[in-house]
Amino acid sequence: MRHVGMIGVLAVAALALLPLRVCKAAYPEQLIKVIVTFPPGGSADIVMRALEPVVAAELKQGFVIENRAGAGGNIGMAAVAQARPDGYTLGVAPAGALTVTPHFNQTMPFDPKDLAPITLLAEIPFVLVASGNVPAHSVAETIALARAKPGALSIGHGGNSTAMHLTAALFTQKAGVAMELVPYRGTAPAAVDVLAGHVPFAVLDIPASKQLILEGKLNAIGVSSARRLPTLPDVPTLAESGIGGFESVGWFGLVAPAGTPGEIVARLNAAFVKALGDPSVIEKIRTLGAEPAPTSPEQFARFIQSESAKWGKLVSEAGIKPN
Repeated sequence: MRHVGMIGVLAVAALALLPLRVCKAAYPEQLIKVIVTFPPGGSADIVMRALEPVVAAELKQGFVIENRAGAGGNIGMAAVAQARPDGYTLGVAPAGALTVTPHFNQTMPFDPKDLAPITLLAEIPFVLVASGNVPAHSVAETIALARAKPGALSIGHGGNSTAMHLTAALFTQKAGVAMELVPYRGTAPAAVDVLAGHVPFAVLDIPASKQLILEGKLNAIGVSSARRLPTLPDVPTLAESGIGGFESVGWFGLVAPAGTPGEIVARLNAAFVKALGDPSVIEKIRTLGAEPAPTSPEQFARFIQSESAKWGKLVSEAGIKPN
């Protein structure tokens, strides 16, 4: 009897565990909410909406995309960090909120450690350009010109503490030149002024600069990414042009609340990585001037750590302040 009783206890225990196993295997059983930390129509929003039908087909479950813009992404990221770690609330995390803002010694509504990396989604490379009337077509010529006129030349960028600002600051630091950094309200007005010759140089995104470069109206000095871009294959990287190890890109990636089960993170990673290789998705991302950047969760975590270290050092040494 005691033996039969023990078997019964074990059977009940096994049945009790069965629903948990079925639940895990069934993920996702309901709509998944993705919080995008930018307004509708922005790059991150467009990329997420391009990915959604492909990922939904892979997971056999739909998505609800919720735009929560503001405070450089901090508002949306705080909502993700505070959500239940069950895989049903995800977030599109911006580079600044995870790797730059924490170094400004200001109160943040969340800790980046409260987020679990899933995959990098896209990188947004930039290009350093010179006005057509500036005698500089390469990094070497730009550095020589800047050293001949220390402090007299300037680089326009898309706004204080933006990725374009950081790219310009990193260039002057690594090149060892003194150049004034001029903030604009976005990349479009910066492009207008460098085209008109009001500023000799500018760091621009690809949509604002590509056609002007191809038409010969702006001199492309170099792209900020580690590799040449398919959209501007003849423009060298700043790294290969003599600024060793230079890499500076805007980016955004997918995160979940810390504590989300590893198997759910792995399932989401596999679905999004597969979608980022879809030709239609790649085309839409490149139209925005971005590049698909799928990674493993571990690679994304290491990338966040390296970016945080790099920008923390620059913020401290260059005295960069938030907007």
